Amino acid sequence: MELGEKLEILADSAKYDVACTSSGVDRPGQRGSLGSCAAAGICHAFTPDGRCVSLLKVLYSNACSYDCRYCVNRRSNDRPRATFTPRELAGLTIGFYRRNYIEGLFLSSAVLGTPDRTMELMIEALRILREEYHFNGYIHAKTIPGADPLLVERIGLLADRLSVNIELPSENSLLRLAPDKKKSAILRPMGQIAVKSAESRRQLAVYKRAPAFAPAGQSTQMIIGATPESDRHILDLTEALYKKYALKRVFFSAYLPVVEDERLPALSTRPPLLREHRLYQADWLLRYYHFSARELLSEAEPNFDPYLDPKCTWALRHPEFFPVEVNTAAREELLRVPGIGPKSALRIVQARRMQRLGMAELKRIGVVLKRAQYFITCGGRLPARGTRAEIAGALLDPKAFAVGVQQLSLDDFVARPLHCAAPAVQELADHGVAARQAAQMVRQEALTCLTRRM
Repeated sequence: MELGEKLEILADSAKYDVACTSSGVDRPGQRGSLGSCAAAGICHAFTPDGRCVSLLKVLYSNACSYDCRYCVNRRSNDRPRATFTPRELAGLTIGFYRRNYIEGLFLSSAVLGTPDRTMELMIEALRILREEYHFNGYIHAKTIPGADPLLVERIGLLADRLSVNIELPSENSLLRLAPDKKKSAILRPMGQIAVKSAESRRQLAVYKRAPAFAPAGQSTQMIIGATPESDRHILDLTEALYKKYALKRVFFSAYLPVVEDERLPALSTRPPLLREHRLYQADWLLRYYHFSARELLSEAEPNFDPYLDPKCTWALRHPEFFPVEVNTAAREELLRVPGIGPKSALRIVQARRMQRLGMAELKRIGVVLKRAQYFITCGGRLPARGTRAEIAGALLDPKAFAVGVQQLSLDDFVARPLHCAAPAVQELADHGVAARQAAQMVRQEALTCLTRRM
């Protein structure tokens, strides 16, 4: 098979791995080395949500010996198979770098024979890149669960970030859909990476030339919507992973039906993108806003509201916490206010040392007053009032009402004679009216449901 054919197959097979993150490493170029690694991020590879990162994202091989029911590369699925050699992959990466296509590599793989054999081949490809080509750019490598700890240690000395995909949110789901994978085999390398990374940071603080082990830390990925776990279960697991294994990110991937199986959602099922979005918002609250998982969801309400973001939902359910006086509240209290983020909270704390803050100052600082005005006071004055139902209506997320939205084509911008354009214009106008009416109906229904729950 030609190298171009391999690249086409293995790049396509890698698109289900989420890589929407900056590198997390800031390493300048060095004399005699190729590439650099900037913390600002990477571009040119497209993530499922449309963002672009300059990363060659491929599988080493898609010839898998496992039969995970949700995976397009599973053993029993009839599809073209390909495998790089270590030198092919290293040469391809360097060739793309020299053409200024990429700044780094995102490398994963199906299980080619055994986890150990797969890891050995990936390590050899990275060794050629680092030692023979002197490539100094960013490398994110997936660790294969079940591989020998010595191999995990070797790949951690070559890659900037490691990740071990937890795949499914519970052990029962793993047993049902991925019987070849074991929970212990996934968590063991996570623990090893956490310990080795911490040791490496301590050594680097004393000896600047000490070898760095996965300096950008580790991450993981969970598939959302393929199994029946609630948002509360997923968020509890996410919080535990952050605390126990010091993960940098937990990525959520909305399940995209790619194979037909009675244990999985039907092929016609739409990916739960809004649910994925809510989980990312909640993940942000865990990492930067000092919320806990149990604050955001309960046994009575185990799933996120599709019409309100998690922070607004929490604020509406805890009226006793509000209003917050912006001129005296602690930064932790300000972070609980919808419309106030970590940067604007810090700016408020700094600015109020010089003057008392009002709505005009908050707007200049960057506070989203459309949300915050219902939950704050400025010098004892409440900027806006309303019943809980009215406030909920003002906070509804427009992303939940994208009814009738379609992708425009270049034809929509081509000039046409007036007599030809008129029917199309009328059709678009009628479509727009119908979409707005449908969105209004959905919005009213959502507001009724919210009011009933409150």
